[in-house]
Amino acid sequence: MALSGVRVLELAGLAPSPLCGMILADFGAQVVRVDRSPRSAMNTDVQGRGKRSLALDLKQGPGAAALRRLCLRADVLVEPFRHGVMEKLGLGPKVLLQENPKLIYARLTGFGQSGRYAKSAGHDINYLALSGVLSKLGRKDENPYAPVNLLADFAGGGVMCAMGIIMALYERTKSGKGQVVDASMVEGAAYLSSFLWKSQNLGLWNRLRGENLLDSGAPFYETYKTLDGKFMAVGAIEPQFYEQLIKGLGLDLDKLPSQLSFSDWPEMKKMFAAIFSKKTQAKWCRIFDGTDACVTPVLSLDEVALHQHNKERGSFIKNDQEEISPRPSPLLSRTPATPSPRRDPFIGEHTDEILLEFGFTKEEIAKLHSEKVIEFNKPKANL
Repeated sequence: MALSGVRVLELAGLAPSPLCGMILADFGAQVVRVDRSPRSAMNTDVQGRGKRSLALDLKQGPGAAALRRLCLRADVLVEPFRHGVMEKLGLGPKVLLQENPKLIYARLTGFGQSGRYAKSAGHDINYLALSGVLSKLGRKDENPYAPVNLLADFAGGGVMCAMGIIMALYERTKSGKGQVVDASMVEGAAYLSSFLWKSQNLGLWNRLRGENLLDSGAPFYETYKTLDGKFMAVGAIEPQFYEQLIKGLGLDLDKLPSQLSFSDWPEMKKMFAAIFSKKTQAKWCRIFDGTDACVTPVLSLDEVALHQHNKERGSFIKNDQEEISPRPSPLLSRTPATPSPRRDPFIGEHTDEILLEFGFTKEEIAKLHSEKVIEFNKPKANL
């Protein structure tokens, strides 16, 4: 795989950093998740595919020293803590990069490593708010709303951090040097919204929130409820696609207002909603499948893997526990991702084997265990 041979240490954290680590693991990196004690920490990482777990107490001096030794043989360290935490542990980038100049030290935080909010707590909704993106999300006459925690946590955080790591790894092939990746979820979400900034002069966003082309203002860019309580998504922006939408709805284009008559959009939405409500989702799919009307079913997580298009592409995979999840993306023609089919690791499941691989002796491992710096958590066989 593309990242085969790359050694990654991922310090256990919440949603964004586990996604970053899983992306790297899916594409071939050897990812070790450094967890806290299985007794004191709940395993919240549901994105542990392809990772192994080392239970290590970094708050103890020998634990911090052990991580420093691990970093000597690592290519990447991913840390998700608040500003200054790693420095207090003696594990900041100045220390670790001095000891291993080739290390990629990735810091994934909400507000970044500098600025007034650098030491502040926050969540996806706060990062979206500060990025400017949240102000654009929401329907007319409603408060802005956050689309779960996908934009800042996962896209602006986990994905952007993984991209930064891969760029740093590529640059290292030329310079032989590592560097610090400062991944801020605020800035990542803002960067994702570059189109919003660059398109302001195109007239796409000059109306109030919820009244524009792409923010639920247009009747031809909206979701509509069907007879059976499901939904259809409509995205017929271009005139030729809009014409096919109108045909599928059984309407006469010549008897309707102009597609871009903003003042008529509210009434047009009511008309479309009434028509969509008279047929089931399946019937609308039969009408619009195979057309360029840009009308598709809104699939639930239970339905999406069963849709014929997704089945034909193998877009969703099962692990050995029969759990379904999305296949890694994008597809690479020569070195595609081959995600692990095994279940996610238990905290501390691979502690001893990881330390042995990184050069620790059995005696050193036994001493760390007796001092409760590390812990083992081998799964018991079901007899």
